[in-house]
Amino acid sequence: MRIDIVSLFPEMFDGPFGCSIIGRARNAKLIEVSVVNPRDFATDKHHIVDDYPFGGGSGMVMKPEPIFACVESLLPPAGEEAIKPRVVLMSPVAPRFCQATAERLSRYSHLILLCGHYEGIDERVRDHLCDEAISVGDYVLTGGELPAMIVTDTIVRLIPGALGASDAAELDSYSSGMLEYPQYTRPRQYREWEVPPVLLSGNHADIAKWRHQESLRRTWQLRPDLLETYPLTDADRRFLLTLKSQ
Repeated sequence: MRIDIVSLFPEMFDGPFGCSIIGRARNAKLIEVSVVNPRDFATDKHHIVDDYPFGGGSGMVMKPEPIFACVESLLPPAGEEAIKPRVVLMSPVAPRFCQATAERLSRYSHLILLCGHYEGIDERVRDHLCDEAISVGDYVLTGGELPAMIVTDTIVRLIPGALGASDAAELDSYSSGMLEYPQYTRPRQYREWEVPPVLLSGNHADIAKWRHQESLRRTWQLRPDLLETYPLTDADRRFLLTLKSQ
């Protein structure tokens, strides 16, 4: 998979993309990641990439010409039979990013993530260059760089081989539709707190049942909205009724 990121601040990505899961995936050639600066595509001598907004207002708006030229340089040459990359704009004015979106994007062979900055990007970029826009939450950041890192991280985790264990990503919170169950490791007892005995029993059926119920418990306590679309079984409903009665 190939991910190109369009950003005015490429140096921001050096650390996060050089270590941990993304760094290992790059070293293993599972993913190719590059960061391209649209300032390199500005044609004036000062390499200006922003200007005042038409109609007045505070701040500066990123100009369309350098962004179009930058993104178009990353597209397959005209006439070449290649799959067109998916161009995704990082923007607070967009649908909220979720695990389902990450899973969908992970199925593309080539993504271009476009980072806005200042007061935003000329709307013609969104209308005529981007395939979709994504918001990582209901808040405003200085630019699209941090959201692009988040999107890249969630996608890379889903690439086969990136996490090592074949089912690791499937067991994450949200992948199943619920929050993940609690995890424990050695020692069995730390201070006065002990590991739940069922996890030490060796009974895989009981462990699976406990983990499922703990996922239900956590989701009900912290993100009950997720249960509105989760396919609950009769046993799940009985367990939730027990929780509510307590």
